[in-house]
Amino acid sequence: MNGIGDEPGGEAAALQGCKVYMWGYLPGALPQRSPLLTPVPVRVPASTGSAGYSWKDVCGGGCGFAMAISDSGKLITWGSTDDLGQSYVTAGKHGEIPEPFPIPTEASIIRAAAGWAHCVAITDGGEVYTWGWKECVPSGKVFGESSTGASLEKDLSERQSSLLTEQVSPRSQGSRSTGGIASSASGDEGTKRRRVSSAKQTAESSTSGNETPTAFPCLVALNPGIRITTVAAGGRHTLALSDMGQVWGWGYGGEGQLGLGSRIRMVSSPHLVPCINSSTYGKDRFAALAQGSMNSGGQNFRVPGNYVMGIACGGRHSAVITDAGALLTFGWGLYGQCGQGSTDDELSPACVSSLLGIRIEGVAAGLWHTVCVSADGDVYAFGGNQFGQLGTGDDQAETIPRLLDSPSLENEHVKTVSSGARHTAVVTEEGKVFCWGWNKYGQLGLGDVIDRNIPSQVTIEGCVPKNVACGWWHTLLLAESPT
Repeated sequence: MNGIGDEPGGEAAALQGCKVYMWGYLPGALPQRSPLLTPVPVRVPASTGSAGYSWKDVCGGGCGFAMAISDSGKLITWGSTDDLGQSYVTAGKHGEIPEPFPIPTEASIIRAAAGWAHCVAITDGGEVYTWGWKECVPSGKVFGESSTGASLEKDLSERQSSLLTEQVSPRSQGSRSTGGIASSASGDEGTKRRRVSSAKQTAESSTSGNETPTAFPCLVALNPGIRITTVAAGGRHTLALSDMGQVWGWGYGGEGQLGLGSRIRMVSSPHLVPCINSSTYGKDRFAALAQGSMNSGGQNFRVPGNYVMGIACGGRHSAVITDAGALLTFGWGLYGQCGQGSTDDELSPACVSSLLGIRIEGVAAGLWHTVCVSADGDVYAFGGNQFGQLGTGDDQAETIPRLLDSPSLENEHVKTVSSGARHTAVVTEEGKVFCWGWNKYGQLGLGDVIDRNIPSQVTIEGCVPKNVACGWWHTLLLAESPT
């Protein structure tokens, strides 16, 4: 669930002699199901034509699978389709051995992202392919035919139900645009029952009849002339950024994570997300929506910027960055992950007003939290903090961005940020890697399974870290070999 800040039309250049390191857990892909507690190098498969350790980028991955891009432009995936938590056709069936994923194109892959159980990839021609859970795949040209039988379909339904249990909102939620107030659930057991019931109903509705809940790679149908440069994938939704700085979204939008101003549950084709003119903050939302500006203290205020240059998707919320460095958020707000000072849902893109005046250049979103990086290399975090994923030194949720003032980041200039489900990783300008948050599966790379609530440095020798990408339970690092 990476967040990338790129100029429209920009393209990440491949670093020469780059290695990929992994730590954490991939169900079924590791010997004796044991997690990797420290960084381990990942080899490029010989079938890509660039065997060894020559990689272009890391893309994180989803629940139980990892993704990276080889130097030859192939999307490489690994993980197992046999373990609970894996995403079925999402990563292929090659288990622990990294192999090219069969995307039906000869074009090079330049970017990719993964949600809980769906993936999306971009070619060097700006085309978008996506696959995984059918509800995450928009209408378009589908390649391949399902060979799954009834027994597998039943198994997938059961797995999907289990996975959805964790994502379903634990209580009904208000929103700024409706003025609703969040109502508290009466007791933990009642909450759990409602969550399981809701997840079960969703899974059953997704697998009605003889339909399987997964889809093979689909070429996303976009308007003529649209060239996508960056993608982000959330729990069940996707955002795509074009070379013109426009954002397109599809998938599930029940909490506003598609930024379309409503709780539309399913968007089956790419829709333009109104990020600049319709963005608002404070109580003057309706007037601002109509005028394309914000009214604060009687003065009109337009969101800084003319186009979007960075996007990120969390479990059920989203974030975008404008070319002027303004951060906008929308979607589920139960833990304060929208940074608006409340736990309301944001149905339309809303400017994070407490960061105005600070130029934001990178953003990442986890299941319940959001982390961003400023041009000065400072880190701000907000949202859920049950496992220390905010890095603030405690476990208290934050509804407005909080500057991380940990001694470990003193005099460090952070350049890149990524978030997993409940952990966070950054790379500094000096090539240091820091991780914090949930560490049950060793996803922090610190040699143990102890959670951290402050940034902690990961020891990696003999290379220069360049980029980091978190999966749900693992972390991938792109590092340049010393010259």
